[in-house]
Amino acid sequence: MLLDKVDQVSITILVDNYTDILLASSENVQRPPIINKRKNGLLIPIAEHGFASLVEIKYDNSSKTSRFLFDAGVSPDGLITNTKILDINLADIDSIVLSHGHADHYTGLIKLLQHISRQIPLYAHPDAFSKRWLILPDDSRISSMLNEDDLESHGAVIFKNNGITTLPDKNNARLLITGQIPRVTNFEKGFPFQYKESSETGEIVHDPLINDDQALIANIKDKGLVILPACGHAGVINTVEYAKKITGIENVYAILGGFHLSGKIYENIIDPTLHDLVKLKPRFIVPCHCTGWKAVNKIIQLMPDSFIQSSVGSKFIFS
Repeated sequence: MLLDKVDQVSITILVDNYTDILLASSENVQRPPIINKRKNGLLIPIAEHGFASLVEIKYDNSSKTSRFLFDAGVSPDGLITNTKILDINLADIDSIVLSHGHADHYTGLIKLLQHISRQIPLYAHPDAFSKRWLILPDDSRISSMLNEDDLESHGAVIFKNNGITTLPDKNNARLLITGQIPRVTNFEKGFPFQYKESSETGEIVHDPLINDDQALIANIKDKGLVILPACGHAGVINTVEYAKKITGIENVYAILGGFHLSGKIYENIIDPTLHDLVKLKPRFIVPCHCTGWKAVNKIIQLMPDSFIQSSVGSKFIFS
């Protein structure tokens, strides 16, 4: 599929598991200032176990810009709180993309929609609206469900698609939503504690693959692909290989997002994942959210020249 070239992709981290106000800016990342001069105090955004980012695309020789929100974090107020702290305006974003239907990626949507106060497109896989269950080996369990009616009542115009979607529109493919990602590796097997309610029978069925997990892709002129897996339940290698397949572009310039390698059940796939990541030779790699400290530290060791640390408020610029 043809993915139009863009001049620049900027990704600002609005919600993530980590914040560090002492990180220094560099050529490809702008860190927020330590001191908020307007308020005469420290500028400290909130970190939480979730993800949200502002994705800005410049194209047509940088004469045009499109802005998209990718996910909305885990708390009702975290996303909006951080945008206020960071002086970032989301009122004029073109649309919202939901990576998948887990609470640490969608809970801030209602407050965001209230803040925007207008109708806005929201793109999601149909399964993102399933009633989900987390059932642990000791049989402790919790359910969650993204309420479609509630979103629509606050202005969301929902577009459901399990296939590829292009943004800003079908005739202008500057940013690509992957839709459902095929599972081709033998080690990326999803989330074994995940279940969902069958829409036909109401029965709770095993749902380890989380088929609604999707990523964003852009193609930077003369550089290659920028790939954003927000959580990576499909597996970061599956995600990258699918991005290469559907765009026909082999060069991977940057990978930014959650790689879902945190926690004991994922420790055995850290090494094969990083083995394949190294072979991809991305110029930049920015692990976020659920990648986990063990995996992040190994990435630093294996790919020191490519690694950039994520932190809430950081703006990554690839051009």
